[in-house]
Amino acid sequence: MKTNNKLKVALIQSDLVWENPTENRKNFEVKINKLGSDIDLIILPEMFTTGFTMQVSNLAETMGGKTIAWIQQLAAKKKSAITGSIIITENGNYFNRLLFVHPCGKIDFYDKKHLFTLANEHKTFSPGNKRILINYKGWKISPLICYDLRFPTWARNTDNYDLLLYVASWPTPRVEAWNSLLKSRAIENMSYTIGVNRVGTDANGYEYNGNSVAYDVLGNCLEKNDNGQEISLIIELDKENQNKVRTKFGFLEDRDLFTFQ
Repeated sequence: MKTNNKLKVALIQSDLVWENPTENRKNFEVKINKLGSDIDLIILPEMFTTGFTMQVSNLAETMGGKTIAWIQQLAAKKKSAITGSIIITENGNYFNRLLFVHPCGKIDFYDKKHLFTLANEHKTFSPGNKRILINYKGWKISPLICYDLRFPTWARNTDNYDLLLYVASWPTPRVEAWNSLLKSRAIENMSYTIGVNRVGTDANGYEYNGNSVAYDVLGNCLEKNDNGQEISLIIELDKENQNKVRTKFGFLEDRDLFTFQ
């Protein structure tokens, strides 16, 4: 695969049709097809085919299901990687699984570790138990999901990743925490950090106003939308510039070492 010091990323901030994978796939396909032909990575929200629901028995898919085939087809057509999370069933368990589909069809995946107990997510889903590091076009990408954002040790940049990304369904009443935590993750990990959140109101009455955002290595906001609208934000990341800043300040060299129990 061709490596690239620059990565052009599309953040698709969208409303979701409640528990309707068919309609959500149609809606996202329209949005994705409107993007230019030079996008390297397309990021969709958490549970982008259903909304953040605990009704999994009729909505969960397998790794050979319709959404997987749909993403692979789109990724090949757009020559872009596509990522976002959906409900997956496997070996009798349900996972909130982030899929990272490469243009060639290869799939990397991450299962959400920190399940949102306030919504009883832990009673329906099984937690993941490992982080992953995705290698794509010479970039090392660490993907996480929503509630993981509140746990900084889980995101700690011990692997010298180049991009930390979160897909989310983060409600409006707690959006200030979303903003503060994402900026903090960028600063403490000296890494580009992206958060993609949904908009609209779900069937449970929870409102979402997006605030999808990209921060640079020093926590400077590169692009953001906080007006609650459906929008595709386009941002170009520069790894060479990030590495220069890391070398200049050297903060990552002073990080603490730790292990998980």
